[in-house]
Amino acid sequence: MESDVTARLRVVVADDERPARSFLIALLRSFKDVVLVGEADSGKSAVSIIERERPDLALLDLQMPELDGIGVVRMLKKNQLPLIAFVTAYDEYAVRAFEINAVDYLLKPVDKKRLRETVNRALERVEHAEIVAEQGSRVGAALDAYEAANKTPFLERSPVRHREEVVIVPVSQIASIVADGETLNITTVRNERHTITYRLKDLEGRLDPARFVRLGRGTLANVDLITKVSIMPGGTHVAILGNGQKLQVSRLQSRVLRERLLKL
Repeated sequence: MESDVTARLRVVVADDERPARSFLIALLRSFKDVVLVGEADSGKSAVSIIERERPDLALLDLQMPELDGIGVVRMLKKNQLPLIAFVTAYDEYAVRAFEINAVDYLLKPVDKKRLRETVNRALERVEHAEIVAEQGSRVGAALDAYEAANKTPFLERSPVRHREEVVIVPVSQIASIVADGETLNITTVRNERHTITYRLKDLEGRLDPARFVRLGRGTLANVDLITKVSIMPGGTHVAILGNGQKLQVSRLQSRVLRERLLKL
């Protein structure tokens, strides 16, 4: 006897714009084989919901402040990555990257028929687990291609709020950036100290890798300001900067530092 139970696709929606998110959710709720298990108004919230709910499909807005759809995918572990469909206004670089790598996307305003096609494809892929396993590499390749084609210039100055004023700090004057949770402590060449709320990983992506080197999980340093490297017992190092700062270098990054700075 054939079962009356229809397979239901578990979906998470992430979009920082409430009208767009509400419209997409309304369309999804019109499909009997879809169940909405979470909605996120930010990339950070999307990561938490996806990790908690483990949906089959995540519809991610490509453009969100602080942590966009790309950042959400980058933050998820491979074994937590659901099927992904990006939702975006027309972007030729994104469309090309997604089409070449067979990654699903929806253009705003989302069309119900086109959304139905995305849901159907996701249901088929969920039924064939081996296809789901492959999609992680496809998404990664698409994002690499998109970021390479649409690369924004490296950050040259960073705005920092001090009470009622905003101070502009030239990146060339930053000696080090040390993370304390989602707070970053910035020290300049003159030992001026500033604090911003930002993820170190996100800021690192906007800095010239030729100018800054990671010393540990939560530390970046200006390469040109490293004046001395002391070798410590156990093979780790301490980097001494031109402003007098002493920064621990992790065992893993010690190898990187040796290759980059300590060889003629």
